[in-house]
Amino acid sequence: MGPVLLLGDSIFDNARYVPDRPPVIEQVRASLPPGWRASLPAIDGHMVDELAAQLSRLPTDATHLFVSVGGNDALSVSGFLRAAADSVADVFDRFHEIQAGFRNDYRRMLRAVLVAGKPTTVCTIYDAVPGLSPAEVTALAAFNDVILREAFQAGLPAIDLRLVCNRAGDYSHVSPIEPSAVGGAKIAGVLATVEHDFDAGKSVVYST
Repeated sequence: MGPVLLLGDSIFDNARYVPDRPPVIEQVRASLPPGWRASLPAIDGHMVDELAAQLSRLPTDATHLFVSVGGNDALSVSGFLRAAADSVADVFDRFHEIQAGFRNDYRRMLRAVLVAGKPTTVCTIYDAVPGLSPAEVTALAAFNDVILREAFQAGLPAIDLRLVCNRAGDYSHVSPIEPSAVGGAKIAGVLATVEHDFDAGKSVVYST
């Protein structure tokens, strides 16, 4: 059986944030049926437009692709939330531009992923990170709207990580924006469920 591939950022590539505990990739390997393998092209810090580099190393025998990316894109424009504005309308106009830019990047990335012709699942960006402000949670909703819309338009299943990693303990004490071993185990469990349902011909939104 060819490998299941985890593409994206530190949601999957979280080893440095769980010292002495199993990272997501090891938890996924432990969750898969006997004979299945998992590989980790995902790279901590990568943004949507960097997924092409990960795709260039895609093995031809890969069986399933999981994509979790976008959090670093949101982080890169977070300074917008502290910028001065003349009106609420100005704020929404500016954020509309940010969302549109992310949509273009995400759509282009997803098209490149689909060229591989492999069963693919995307993940939203979780928002229960300890210390995240209400403004940041609200802003993330716009990024997640893009992810879900693009996934559904492409006919792809989605994992809503907002509902999977929904407790403080799901986040690393080393860096609160990364999954802990507890959160990683929850993510791995959902990924294993998706892999099984792909084989059963199902296509749904996975939340828990």
